[in-house]
Amino acid sequence: MVPKKVCERMTGAMKRLAPILQQQKTRDVSEADTVTLVKDLLADVFGYDKYSELTGELAIRGTFCDLAVKLDDKFVQLIEVKAIGIELGDRHVKQAIDYAANQGIEWVILTNAVTWRLYHVIFAKPIDKKLVAEVDVTTLDCRKDADVEKLFLFTKEGFKKGAHEALRDRQDATSRFLVAALLIHNDAVVGTIRRELRRMVDVNVSEDEILKVLQGEVIKRDAFEGPSAEEAAAKVNRTEAKRLRAAEKPSAQNLDLPTKADAMTSESVADDLSKSDVEGVG
Repeated sequence: MVPKKVCERMTGAMKRLAPILQQQKTRDVSEADTVTLVKDLLADVFGYDKYSELTGELAIRGTFCDLAVKLDDKFVQLIEVKAIGIELGDRHVKQAIDYAANQGIEWVILTNAVTWRLYHVIFAKPIDKKLVAEVDVTTLDCRKDADVEKLFLFTKEGFKKGAHEALRDRQDATSRFLVAALLIHNDAVVGTIRRELRRMVDVNVSEDEILKVLQGEVIKRDAFEGPSAEEAAAKVNRTEAKRLRAAEKPSAQNLDLPTKADAMTSESVADDLSKSDVEGVG
């Protein structure tokens, strides 16, 4: 849910800046002029302080990035800006992704002031990226909740709240990479397929045979190969290992711990021994 105050700020600022965006696009202004416009959007629409939270002075490998976002004394996003008339493509963000990976920064924005793309940096070998969200601010209707939520992803409040991470996680939960990893790397899932096949066709198929069919005929190769597939497989394997450790850990009920009845019996035996000792002495 987007806070009312943030919603009102975004709506008011977009109403004021939309004509300027259209005018600058018609004029096909330079990249330098586009950077100025982007800073206005970041401040007025997205809520950043342009003097303390935005900088163009972050040098990486001897080169200054277009803009960097700094929150709580930490750089959290890099912003690659292209001239307003340029149609954005993944090739435009490659350098920024490399810069971000070099600095350990997870999030990169690519924009030409009109289109805004949000990327998550995947720290793998080689470094990879995932496009999490893309919006055209000139086509959004701030009266619609869905459009406001798209804008909220790029706001300071949205970043601090973790809206970008929540969207990424929601996308990951239904990604073809994670589903493929579950089918291939989760023993419980493969075991279930095996049992259902036996129930349906009364044939005892091995797990290796099932995996061979899944990888060779059912799942597309790109779903279980590459950095995204490796990350999904690692996630499944971690979860599976955690489940197995929990299953192997003995519960208190299964341990041979003394019960209340055992304690009472021990006390009774001790009393009897004490009495015997006393009588023997007498």
